[in-house]
Amino acid sequence: MAKPRRLSRFRGIARGPVLSCALAAALPACGPHPAPKPASDFLSPAPAASAERQRPLGIGAPAGTDTCEAGLAEAAQRNLEGLRQLTFVLFGRVETGWEYYAPLTAHEIGTQCGAATPAFASRLGAWQSSRGLGQSGLMDEATFAAMKAEWEKRRPFVAASMHACPSPPPESSLAVVPADDSYGGKTMLLRPAALAAYGRMLAAARAEAPGVKSDPRLMTLFSAYRSPEADAARCAVDQNCQGVVRATCSAHRTGLAVDLYLGAAPGRLPDSSDDANRLYISRGVAYRWMVVNAGRFGFAPYPFEPWHWEWTGEPI
Repeated sequence: MAKPRRLSRFRGIARGPVLSCALAAALPACGPHPAPKPASDFLSPAPAASAERQRPLGIGAPAGTDTCEAGLAEAAQRNLEGLRQLTFVLFGRVETGWEYYAPLTAHEIGTQCGAATPAFASRLGAWQSSRGLGQSGLMDEATFAAMKAEWEKRRPFVAASMHACPSPPPESSLAVVPADDSYGGKTMLLRPAALAAYGRMLAAARAEAPGVKSDPRLMTLFSAYRSPEADAARCAVDQNCQGVVRATCSAHRTGLAVDLYLGAAPGRLPDSSDDANRLYISRGVAYRWMVVNAGRFGFAPYPFEPWHWEWTGEPI
């Protein structure tokens, strides 16, 4: 068994600016949340190398097709190990394994081959070369940092919140989410244009992905606009007002962010940041459809939370 690789030293932002506990003293028990158990504690053991190499990611390539077994074989073997063993910090907490990010990575580099295939490694190597990162085809900390930067550039909220936490829109200007589009019938608000774009996206998903159409809950909304006061209350209740799970400046205050029901691991809520839940969602048909198609409708992902997407069609 290969030894886990060393901890990455780069860190990234979560949903928005992170305040220190001193600045957030008005909220009780401010502090980091405990590290969750790794996904391997809950899920079946990693598949054999041959099975992992053959498993397609289940997403469409932007252009052309790959012969998945042709490419960088040595890098593919190391990527196979790293899928479950690479230890790094990407979004403010230690993560082990990068399988959660495999669908987004495959779409970014333009392949539908599995993350442990030689073809995936070759396409990753080409992506690295175009950004001055060599051409190893190996998913490592420098590649992750560059890829995260690409993902974050597509979220206008990230740029806006670096200067100041965006002000929320007047609630009177927001539209009510239709009951049929609400997970569990919860009453929610969203900016009208964002809601219209979501409606078009939901209709397309049900038309194009039989797996989405077969479960009417998939891609319904379980969170949309949240006022700053509501987020502060959640922060206090969860005793975590500066971590990945409860950012002090949430994109939901803009009325442009949505949390979609994309499935949930057994015994977990749809927005559980538990590693097992994130991995479960990343393997699902609804998430993989979103990875490829959400951009058609103006939605960009927050990669750490596979259920969280932000509409980019309106200024913040």
